[in-house]
Amino acid sequence: MDGDEIMETNIVRNIIMAVLFFVFLGMIVIGQKSVGLGNLGLEIAGLAGLLAELYIYNRKYK
Repeated sequence: MDGDEIMETNIVRNIIMAVLFFVFLGMIVIGQKSVGLGNLGLEIAGLAGLLAELYIYNRKYK
């Protein structure tokens, strides 16, 4: 891979990560709006997604 391919890969990855961040955040906010097991599951899935994204981001700084 040359420098341009790496930069394009990083840009695409960052865009995907940003979109997923807002999707997971939206899942948490929507799950908060009412009480029920389905909404709790939605919140937990959103939280798991945010934690996975944080792990992926921090993995390169080990």
